[in-house]
Amino acid sequence: MLTVDVQTRAFSRPGRGRTPLGVLLKSFEGRNDDDIVRCTSDHPLLVWRSEFREIYLQELLRLEGRGDYVDVCAECNTNSPLYRCRDCFGGRMLCQECTVLGHALTPLHRLECWNGTFFQKTSLKSLGLRIQLGHAPGQICGNPKRAFNDDFTVLDSHGIHAVAIDYCDCESAKSLVQQLLRVSWFPATTVNPRSATTFRLLQEFQLLSFESKVSAYEFYHSLARNSDNNEITFVQGRYESFIRSVREWRHLKMLKRSGRGHDPAGIVNTSSGECAVLCPACPHPGINLPDGWESSPPHRKWLYADFVAIDANFRLKRKHVSSDAIDPSLSDGWGYFVEDSQYRTFLNERQHDIQEKSTCSSHNAVNMADTKSSQGLATTGVGSIVCARHNFKYPNGVVDLEKGERYALASIYRDRTNVIERRYANMDYAFFSAMRHSSRNVLNVSYDIACQWHKNLWARMLAFPPAMQLQHTIMNTRFFVPKFHLPAHIAKCHTLYSFNFLPGVGRTDGEAPERGWSSINPAASSTKEMGPGSRRDTLDDYFGDWNWKKLTGLGAILLRKLKDAICESAEYRAVLQELEDALIHDEPKAFAEWKEEVYTWEADPSKTNPFDPKVETLTQATIRLQLARDDVQALRDGTQVILHDDVSPSMLIASGLDLEEQQRRLSLDKASLGLHVSDRQEGSVFHKITSLQRRIDSWTAIQQLYMPVVSIIRQRHSTTNLRTDQPEDYALCLPSAVVAACGTCDKTLMEHEWKLRHAQAHDALHSLRQTLRYRSYILKFKDRHLTGQGANTRARATLKKIEAKITIVTQRYQAAHAALCSLAPYLNKTGWQATLRSLRSDDIRSMTDMLDMETEGTRTFSWIWKVHGASRDEGDRDGSLDAMRIEWCKARARANRWTEEVELLMEEMRRTDQFLKWHASWWTERINILPVTDNSLAEGLVAYAHRQASLRHSLKDRFHSMWSSTLAVMCGGKQQHGVNTAVRHCWRDAITCRRDVGGGITVGRDRTCQKQQLYAGGLQPGAAASL
Repeated sequence: MLTVDVQTRAFSRPGRGRTPLGVLLKSFEGRNDDDIVRCTSDHPLLVWRSEFREIYLQELLRLEGRGDYVDVCAECNTNSPLYRCRDCFGGRMLCQECTVLGHALTPLHRLECWNGTFFQKTSLKSLGLRIQLGHAPGQICGNPKRAFNDDFTVLDSHGIHAVAIDYCDCESAKSLVQQLLRVSWFPATTVNPRSATTFRLLQEFQLLSFESKVSAYEFYHSLARNSDNNEITFVQGRYESFIRSVREWRHLKMLKRSGRGHDPAGIVNTSSGECAVLCPACPHPGINLPDGWESSPPHRKWLYADFVAIDANFRLKRKHVSSDAIDPSLSDGWGYFVEDSQYRTFLNERQHDIQEKSTCSSHNAVNMADTKSSQGLATTGVGSIVCARHNFKYPNGVVDLEKGERYALASIYRDRTNVIERRYANMDYAFFSAMRHSSRNVLNVSYDIACQWHKNLWARMLAFPPAMQLQHTIMNTRFFVPKFHLPAHIAKCHTLYSFNFLPGVGRTDGEAPERGWSSINPAASSTKEMGPGSRRDTLDDYFGDWNWKKLTGLGAILLRKLKDAICESAEYRAVLQELEDALIHDEPKAFAEWKEEVYTWEADPSKTNPFDPKVETLTQATIRLQLARDDVQALRDGTQVILHDDVSPSMLIASGLDLEEQQRRLSLDKASLGLHVSDRQEGSVFHKITSLQRRIDSWTAIQQLYMPVVSIIRQRHSTTNLRTDQPEDYALCLPSAVVAACGTCDKTLMEHEWKLRHAQAHDALHSLRQTLRYRSYILKFKDRHLTGQGANTRARATLKKIEAKITIVTQRYQAAHAALCSLAPYLNKTGWQATLRSLRSDDIRSMTDMLDMETEGTRTFSWIWKVHGASRDEGDRDGSLDAMRIEWCKARARANRWTEEVELLMEEMRRTDQFLKWHASWWTERINILPVTDNSLAEGLVAYAHRQASLRHSLKDRFHSMWSSTLAVMCGGKQQHGVNTAVRHCWRDAITCRRDVGGGITVGRDRTCQKQQLYAGGLQPGAAASL
C-alpha cells in the first residue's frame, strides 16, 4: 500500500521508508498515468513547475513543425503534403487537392502552408475553394453568380476570413440576403453584400457582452488580432459592418423570443413593452392570480400587491454623440425604455421649470438635480422601475435623465384662494409609464426619496395622458424608503416609510435596483460612446438578459429564501412570545393599551404612531428659555438677587457653556492648519483668538460677582496652570469644576448648570446621530455616483468636514457628561446615567455600521440610537417603560414581517408555477396562429413554438421538483398534495413550534440544527432574504 505524509509531502511503503515526491515522480517516467499516485495535498502548480513545465514547452515547440507523418498526404497517401488545418482535429498534413475537398463543408477553417522551413498562413480561397450558396451542400449551381468583385469577407469565431462565394442565379433563386441567411451568415448590407458575420460569432459576442460587458470595439479588434497578430498581412476593416450586424442581431433575437414572428399582425404592430421578459412571481391578473382575487378579504389582499422600486443610475451616461435622426432606435418603446419621441416632447414643454427642493435630509438626488455637471453629456444617467421583490425590470420603466433625478419640474400659480401646482418629471414619467400595464388594487412603492417624491403625486398625474393615469382612488398605495437608505433620513421618516414596521410587506428591503446596477455599470464605458438609438437598443438587450437570468434562477432563489424565512419566523415568534409573557405578568394594563394602539395604527396610519417615543426632546434652547422665564418670575416674587444689571445667574452659566464651545472650535481650527498656511487663514485664526479672549475677560469679570470662590481657587494655583496665553486653554471654572476642586458652590448655580448640561448632552446626541446619518449617506452617494479624481477629492473634503463636526459634537457630549458626574452627588441626582452613558469610540457609529467580528445576524446598535429624552409620564421618569413599549412594537414587527415573508414566498411559488404553465400554453397557441404557404417556414415556426413551450414546461417541472424534494425533508417525509400545501404544513408546524421535523429539527431555539435539516435536500444555505 502507498501512503503519503501531508506535512512533508513524501510517500512511503511498508518496509521501504519514505521517498520525496519529486524523486518518486521521476521514477514514474515512462509509466502510464494510471500508475502515478496523486493525493489531495499535492499542489498542482508546484508539481507542474518542477516536473512538467519543460515537457509542455517542448510539445508546444514540436507543433511548430510538421510532426511525425510528413512524407505523404494523410488522406490520399500519394501526394506530398504541404498544408495543415489549425481547426481540424489532429493537425494532419494534406496535399492541396485533399485540403480543398476536405473543407468543402468547413470553409472557414484556418490553413497553414509549409514553405520548407516553417509554416505560413494561407487561405482556402487561395487554394481554389469556392463556396456555393442557394443549393444543398455539395451541389454546384448551373448559373452561379460571384460576389461583387469576387471579394467577400466573413467574420467568424476564428477570425476574419476572405472567401470566394458563388450565389445561385437560377430562376427560382432566392435573394442574395436570403441565401446568406440560410447558411447562418448575417449579411452586413441588404444590397450586394460584401461581408457577413456568422450566427455563431454574433451569439458568442452577445453572451460575452452580457457576462463580461466587453465592447464591440474590443471584441472586433481581438478578432482581428486572432487573424493576424503581427499586422503583416492585410485584414479587411469590417468594424462598422460588425457593430451594425450586432445591433440588428440583438433586435431580431428580441422579436423572435417574444413571439413577434408568430403574430399575423406583423412586427410593426408590436405594442409598447410587449418584448419585455415578465416576472413570473409577480401578480398578473388573468394569468397567475386566483379567481376572485379582487374581492379577497383584507387579511389576504396584501398577498396580491405589486412591489415596485424606483431608482436612478448616474453611471450610465451618454455623450453628445450622433442624434435620433441619424441613429434611431429599432425597437422604440417595445422593451424596457419608454417611447423616446413622446418622452422628449413631454419634457421639452417644461424645460424651464424649477426643481422643488427636498424638506428631508439634504437629498442630493433632489437638491442637486439642477446642479450636476452635465457638460458634454446628452444623458446624465437612467431612471428605472423594477420589481422590488425579484429585481425584474418593468416594461417601459426605463428613462434617460438629463439633469439629475428630476422627479419634479414645478410651475406654480398662486392666488388668494388656492395654489395650483403642475409638476412633471423624468421619474414620474417612468413610474406612470410602467404602471399603466398594472391593474392591481394594492401597490407598494419604494424610492430612496419617497418621503419627498410622493407629495402631490396624484395631482401631478393629472397632467399626464389619460392612458398613463392610475385609478388611485380605488387603490391602496403605500410608499417606502429602502432599508439601507432610511438611516440618512430625518427621524420622522424612520417609521412612516419603513419596511420593517409597516404590515403586509414581508422582508422586502427595497434595495433591488442597487443590485441590478452593479451588473450593468461595467457596460457604461462602451454605451456612453454610442448614439441614442444604439444605446437604448443595447441596454434593452442587457435588461432583457438580466430578466431572463433572474427567471431561470427564480426557483432556487425562492426556495433559499423560504428556508431562511421559516427558521427566522419560528425564532422571532419564540422571542416575541417570551417578551409578551413577561409584559403580561409585569405590566398587563400597559401591554393591553400598547396592543390596541398598534392595531389602531396598522388599520389607520394617520393615528398615533406606536413606534414614536412619547418623550420630550431636550435642547439647550428649550432649557434656556425655561430658565429665563424662571428668572423673570423670581424677580417678580423677589426671591432672587441679581448682582449684574444685564446678566442673571442662568445667563452666566449659559454664556460659560457658549465660551466652552467656542474654545473647542478654536482648538479644532488651529489643529486643522497645515504646514503651509496662507495669510488669510492665519489672519482668520488670529481674529478668532482675539475675539474669544475679549469675551472671556468680560465673562470672568461678571463671574467674580456670582462666584467669589473662583478668586480663591485662582489665587491658590499658579497663573500658568489657570491662565495661559492661549484662550482656548483657559479654565472657565464653571460650578461643576469648582465643586470638584473645593467641594462647595452656590446650589442655584449648580442647578442651572445641571439643567443646561443635561439638555446639552441630549442636544449633542441628537447632533451626533444626524451627522452620522449624513456621513453614511455621503459615503453611499460617493460609491454609487462619483467617478474621477476631481469629484472624489471634493467628496473627501466634504467627509473631512463631517468628521470634524463629529469630533466637536463628541467633545461637547463628553464635557457635559463629565460635568453631570461632578454635580450629581451634590444635587442628589440619580438614574440619569441609565440614559446618558459614557461615550466611547466604539459607540460613535451609524446604525448600519458593525463592530469587528459582528455580522448582520449578530449586529447590535450603539446605545446612542436608543436614547429618546425625558418621558412625559410621571410614572416613567427615566423613560424605561416607553422604551419597553417601543422594543415590544419592534419585536412584534420583526416576527410579523418574517411570518408574512413565509406566506408571501409561498404565494410567489404558486404564481411562478401558474405563470410558466400559462406561458407554455401561450406558445402552444402560436403554432397555428400564423398561416404561411412556405412549408419550411411553417415547420420552423411550429418547431420554435414547441421548443419555447417545452422550455417553460421544463422550468416548471424543475422548480416543482426542486421545491418538492426539499419540502419533503422539511415535512418529515410526508407526501403532500402540491407544493403550496406542503409549504403551508411545514410553515404552520414551524410557527407553532410544536413539531420535531424529520427527527432532527428543534423548532424555535436551535436554528443551526434546523437549518442543517432544511438544507439536507442538497442546496447550499443562502444568506437572509433581506437586509
